[in-house]
Amino acid sequence: MNMRLNGIGMTSQRTRQRMIDRLRDQGIRDEAVLAAMYEVPRHLFVDEALASRAYDDVSLPINYEQTISQPYIVARMIEVLRDTGGRPMRRVLEIGTGCGYQAAVLAHVFPEVYTMERIQPLYERARNKLRDLNIRNVNVRYADGSAGLPEWAPFDGIIMAAAAPAMSAALREQLAIGGRMVLPLGRQEQWLYLVERDERGFRESRLEPVKFVPLLMGKT
Repeated sequence: MNMRLNGIGMTSQRTRQRMIDRLRDQGIRDEAVLAAMYEVPRHLFVDEALASRAYDDVSLPINYEQTISQPYIVARMIEVLRDTGGRPMRRVLEIGTGCGYQAAVLAHVFPEVYTMERIQPLYERARNKLRDLNIRNVNVRYADGSAGLPEWAPFDGIIMAAAAPAMSAALREQLAIGGRMVLPLGRQEQWLYLVERDERGFRESRLEPVKFVPLLMGKT
């Protein structure tokens, strides 16, 4: 997707390239994901006081007890989502917009992105930031994401940026045949899971330990 984001020149190419080199060292191989991670100006999605740490491999606070995920986790989850063996993916749903950073990366690699945020100030901030960066293929919704977005289902991919205590049947049913969902599950001990749907049903795979904020219900 040929999008050029304003503000990317505010940080050096060297800083962004170090992040990409580190992601390669950590095992990220999807070139489309790496290109998107390079292009999206992560420093614009965090508070100015934290901008100097934006390209470090750490999660950072974005207020309201929420965080922007570390670059590796963003890249890893999107890479797993895209690993379809060549099957095209068009429509993707993100649960937990947060500051909008992951939605911006998703917008580089998928034609149609829907994202849901339950905290109104974060929703407004993300919507405005994506608009300011001229990202037009992301539909931002102020809504409780735990039930998904059935009116726009089925989705080729679903990605969740908060940890649910258990697998959501509602979200699974919104996956298209051939679709994939990547999400963290658990409370104190959390694991990243991949859910795949085919004509015979669903298959779940546990991938690696992670640490996310908990998935909460209801709009605030």
